[in-house]
Amino acid sequence: MTMDRRTRWLALYVLCLGDLMIVLDATIVNVALPSIRADLGFTEESLAWVVNAYLLTFGGFLLLGGRFGDLFGHRRIFLGGISLFTLASLACGLSTSQHLLIVARAVQGLGGAVVSAVALSLLLLLFQEPAERTKAMGFFGFVMAGGGSIGVLLGGVLTDVLSWHWIFLVNIPVGIAVFALSLPLLPADGEREGQRGPIDVAGAVTVTLALMVAVYAIVNGNGNGWLSAETLGLLGLAVILFGVFLTVESRTAAPLVPLRLFRKRNVSVANGVGLLWAAGMFAWFFFSAQYLGLVLGYDPLHVGLAFLPANIIMGAFSLGLSARMVMRFGTRVPIGVGMALVSLGLLLFARAPVDGSFWVDVLPSMIVLGIGVGMAMNPVLIAAMSDVEPSESGLASGIVNTSFMMGGALGLAVLASLAAWRTGSVGSSTDVAALNSGYHLAFLVGAVFAGLASVLAVVLLRERSPESHVETEAVAAFE
Repeated sequence: MTMDRRTRWLALYVLCLGDLMIVLDATIVNVALPSIRADLGFTEESLAWVVNAYLLTFGGFLLLGGRFGDLFGHRRIFLGGISLFTLASLACGLSTSQHLLIVARAVQGLGGAVVSAVALSLLLLLFQEPAERTKAMGFFGFVMAGGGSIGVLLGGVLTDVLSWHWIFLVNIPVGIAVFALSLPLLPADGEREGQRGPIDVAGAVTVTLALMVAVYAIVNGNGNGWLSAETLGLLGLAVILFGVFLTVESRTAAPLVPLRLFRKRNVSVANGVGLLWAAGMFAWFFFSAQYLGLVLGYDPLHVGLAFLPANIIMGAFSLGLSARMVMRFGTRVPIGVGMALVSLGLLLFARAPVDGSFWVDVLPSMIVLGIGVGMAMNPVLIAAMSDVEPSESGLASGIVNTSFMMGGALGLAVLASLAAWRTGSVGSSTDVAALNSGYHLAFLVGAVFAGLASVLAVVLLRERSPESHVETEAVAAFE
């Protein structure tokens, strides 16, 4: 399918709109969590499932979505992912029970994984001339980086003006528009589609089940008892399922996660950093929204506005500050310093009082966290790709992105359980001071996670010369 330049850029705008919808859903829900909790009767621990159901299926099927695109055609899979995500958004928006919302969020994550996995492949098919491809990828990366800021603010506006249901229902007209515009604009699937070998469904299913069982055991550990037969049995089952996943990956001809990549030092270290960092970062998003809404009494709009400074700072780093830092210092310094700043920002939140002030107790933390995350995000991706061949850079980036999702899900489950335990030990969930005490513990442990990520990067990452990061920086910004 031959396209003129105008048609290619129109197609790019459609891809950006579709992927932006997915990016928005990772942040838009955080602002609405206090409202969802009050409306559907979630406990402090079970509320984590509203986030984790999405993270688990998104992370578990992110790499598999790319394989589906290779096998069945990228446009076909993109359209299927958009349809699934839109229908799941409708189910989320109409949810009147905890279980329906959690199941719908899981289906949303599956659709989001498919869309995210094939959107970049379609971009590369659309733009094959190097200069134009670089420009298109720059635009795509800028839109994705800004998605977090838009999501936080939009979530606040919709929840405040209408209700939390509309943070999901707003996806319906967008999804329909993306589907309709994709039909004439996206390139048709070529004859080579379907000729690229098997797909590792068993690997995706076993790793996702292992993580879901582990998260379920952790989230319910306080209620069931950490040494109870149910908790220990579920954790044992999670270990067995993960062992099955490793066996499948070592024996299949086309593994979802080629284990040989982890023999490369920087790949292993970057994934370890990603796991720890995500645990700390999701502590920030989840618990600071709870603190602002339930302790300080902010309405959803003001919760969204409180996050805005951090998201603006992260967007500024995505527009070039991060690239310049990598060119000057390499990857180890930005990751080490960035993770240390994330740890500091969480420690600042860990001392925020019940009668806290935005200017003294919220804004400084948000600024420090925005700088830390913005500084470290792309260098982590670059470090993960620095030891692999160019042909495997996309796979390495996909694996570390999957580690982000998995680390976020497991970390959030652990921190939500710790916060609930602390709250219950000093009061009740209706006691603001007890709630805040639980959040303090979660922020403190999240700060430990981020601090460990900083140490891991500084001590174990093998640095390349800054000049050698030019090409990897261009790839990392858009994976």
